[in-house]
Amino acid sequence: MSLNFPLILVIAVTLSGLLALFDLVVLAPRRRAAIAAYEGRFPERDPAVVEKLRKEPLLVEYGKSFFPVLAIVLVLRSFLVEPFQIPSGSMKPTLEVGDFILVNKFAYGIRLPVLDAKIIDVDDPQRGDIMVFRYPNDPNINYIKRVVGLAGDRIRYTSDKRLFINDKSVAEQLIGEVPGTLGSALLYQEQLGAAEHLIRKEMNRYRMQPDGEWQVPPDHYFMMGDNRDNSNDSRYWHDAKMPESEWGMVPDENIVGKAFAIWMSWPDPKLDNLPNFTRVGLLH
Repeated sequence: MSLNFPLILVIAVTLSGLLALFDLVVLAPRRRAAIAAYEGRFPERDPAVVEKLRKEPLLVEYGKSFFPVLAIVLVLRSFLVEPFQIPSGSMKPTLEVGDFILVNKFAYGIRLPVLDAKIIDVDDPQRGDIMVFRYPNDPNINYIKRVVGLAGDRIRYTSDKRLFINDKSVAEQLIGEVPGTLGSALLYQEQLGAAEHLIRKEMNRYRMQPDGEWQVPPDHYFMMGDNRDNSNDSRYWHDAKMPESEWGMVPDENIVGKAFAIWMSWPDPKLDNLPNFTRVGLLH
């Protein structure tokens, strides 16, 4: 079962905050009153006794120590920037397995943690953006793909691996050949909206994704991986051949944020395999 980290963080902040508040309102006045009573009864006060009366309960001490740290993490993670690690190769060559990325949480609007309800509109996803979203079939899992279709768009992906948006072929230019999953793959420079980026296609006719045509409904987005032949994405929509994988369009309420940078890469975390920073940079 996937852990709901935002919920755990909110609970931790709430509990530590309540402990700090309880100490401020109830326990601290009691400690001060006990010290005052002791000093009134014993003019020659013992510093050790005073220190003992002043000492906070261990649970309260931990709560007060952790509260500001947890609160800052909650604010940063929920409203500003959240880190993610790439677990699969569906976004190759743009993102490699083990890349650590940063996601802008306010690019598409301010959302409440846990509830994910948008409270402030900022901007809408644009064609070509790299977007993190909650997987429609299991909202506890985060996916990352590129925005291909906006509401109202008609998307077509053909048997010869060409992408069409509203009957217009998306511009692509062959860059070269690289090792592929089933022999060799071809890299293309694709122009998708304002984003110019690399995509990858296997050279043989094998394709994991179905070809077809899809209409993007209101408040939804059509997502595709840059690794076009190895990406579980919006092309799996009412696919009779692989019904266990179908999930289709991404609704607006599932949006997490816009990926904008790689800050580290560590494909195989081990003591003898240290992280590297050769892939650090902004995403496009």
